[in-house]
Amino acid sequence: MTPIPDSVFWSATLALGLGTFLIRFSFLGLIGGRPMPGWAMRLLRYVPTAVLPALVAPLIAWPAAAGGQIDPARLAGAAAALMVGAFSGRMLGAVVAGMGALYAAQALMG
Repeated sequence: MTPIPDSVFWSATLALGLGTFLIRFSFLGLIGGRPMPGWAMRLLRYVPTAVLPALVAPLIAWPAAAGGQIDPARLAGAAAALMVGAFSGRMLGAVVAGMGALYAAQALMG
């Protein structure tokens, strides 16, 4: 593998950094000082609730640690976390219950 010249590396790094800054500035810098419309605020309220399951679901359904096969221990942990979260409404309780159920199921199943 041939090394990348320093000038190319630093040019690409600066270009990517500037691109990232401009993407963030386009939203935060240009709109940040003004109040957002009510409809946008209502929609943005649901972003964290939608992002977390989107990140976690593939890890439960197709875990790389299990070779892409469904793992009963992970399903047990997800079910415990879902039940505790749905009934108590507490995120920390759901995380602790899910981790406890996952580790207990892994210990029982070997």
